[in-house]
Amino acid sequence: MKTLLVERKDSIVIFHLHRPSCLNAVNVKMLDELQQQFEQLQADETVKGILLTGAEGHFAAGVDLQEIRHFTPLEAISFAERGQQLCSLIERFPRPVLAAVSGYALGAGLELALACDYILADKTAQFGFRELCYGVLPAFGGTQRLPRLIGKARAKELLFTGNVVSAEEALRIGLVNQLFPQESLQEDVLQQLQKICNYGLLSLQMGKEVIDTGYDINLPAACKMERDAFAVCFSTDDQKEGMSAFIEKRKPRFTGK
Repeated sequence: MKTLLVERKDSIVIFHLHRPSCLNAVNVKMLDELQQQFEQLQADETVKGILLTGAEGHFAAGVDLQEIRHFTPLEAISFAERGQQLCSLIERFPRPVLAAVSGYALGAGLELALACDYILADKTAQFGFRELCYGVLPAFGGTQRLPRLIGKARAKELLFTGNVVSAEEALRIGLVNQLFPQESLQEDVLQQLQKICNYGLLSLQMGKEVIDTGYDINLPAACKMERDAFAVCFSTDDQKEGMSAFIEKRKPRFTGK
């Protein structure tokens, strides 16, 4: 692959966005390689979680303007659809996907991070949408995911002003969940992801689906969906093992069945 570095640690796959000559700017090749990887991993039951991060000190500093600047409107639609399809694929991935951000996460880079389950960062991280400065808009779902995360007014402020916010400000407004030291960011996020992946995989998958699906429907319907997912858990070996292990005061041995 030309735009990604991939490594695996036990049941976790780590994707490093890797275009160091342009601060990992997102281009068509990166979208295609990420989509191919996420599609392949959906069916791989040995993969319990994914960590998305950047190489060379940055997550991704927006879209590659050199590549898209001369697009026709039809080419722009195709590019936006590619990005939206990828972000939807990341968002719907059946296992946890965390973003670990150092340095810039701007424009399309921020949109990729927003598609993950949540964002963790170090104090060098900087976030923003600079698209209005270039006469365009975010195109991979950023105008929709950001207000759902931090509220409509704050999202409009970031988009309208083009301001780049610090890691501390991103934490304060709820864009980032936690900050870690720069030197141990990947190790700390990986440790958190490994802890998550040690739980029952089926209940974890259902929990993710219930939160994501229920967020955009009315509360009574969402609660019924939660009730049904809870009931389904009682047909699994993981439920029996988890509760037995607690009662017997031992560590559970989940099998994902």
